[in-house]
Amino acid sequence: MTAISSKDPSGFEVPRGLSQALRTLPGVHAVRVIERPGAAVAPHAHDWPVLSLYVMGGCTRHFDGASPMLGGPGAVLHPPGRFHHSSIGAAGLEQIDIEFDPSWLRLPDRDALHHVQHWRGGRIGDAARRLAALWVDGGSPDVLNDATKRFIHTASASHPSREPNWLRSVLDRLDAEPTVTTDRLARDFELNPVWLAQAYRAATGEGLQHTRMRKRVEQAALLLRDTTDGAAEIAAAAGFCDQSHMNRCFKALLGRTPTQVRAERL
Repeated sequence: MTAISSKDPSGFEVPRGLSQALRTLPGVHAVRVIERPGAAVAPHAHDWPVLSLYVMGGCTRHFDGASPMLGGPGAVLHPPGRFHHSSIGAAGLEQIDIEFDPSWLRLPDRDALHHVQHWRGGRIGDAARRLAALWVDGGSPDVLNDATKRFIHTASASHPSREPNWLRSVLDRLDAEPTVTTDRLARDFELNPVWLAQAYRAATGEGLQHTRMRKRVEQAALLLRDTTDGAAEIAAAAGFCDQSHMNRCFKALLGRTPTQVRAERL
């Protein structure tokens, strides 16, 4: 098996913020990549196709003259040898990178691996979130292969949906106030709360409760990595009920404890 690496245009390996191996199988290698807020990831390419699944945070990904804003729940698929670079957002970035030999995936049609594709939100975003959790939690090689192949096949055949005109305002509000309730959002935007919850899930690929949890975990993770504040103090600052609540949310979203995240100083 050829060693997998990320290289800049000069052929030198590109350093990343933090890379943690998750799973290595014949023909595929999965890693967790964590980037600092505001970091700039230099132009680089990979030897094999790479499927990146966004867990939390986001970035602006630059490739082929395009610069889409990407983040969770969502994904991007890069062909081998195609250079790209990223500008990391204010919440940092955590993603699962799955680099694979095309023969490992056994796609019936490999056209999907020949050009850059990216998805955010909707049912593909939900599928990306579930696939990331599967790679983190582990599974048999056949299960991981089938789930990854099914995701790429389904995502490549999907058509981008138009973003509802109210969604950006709701997302901005959640960024500014992660603990805001669904009822309060509905009142402020003059929407029915039941309709808002259903429409939000359909548009983003996750429920409002999951988004609120993810925003709190993002804030707490930044404080854990960048400060010496105590866990209880950080839990309160990020809007958790208590330290136990923070622990449960970290395990649910990241598969790790706050103590493990604190050790991931960049």
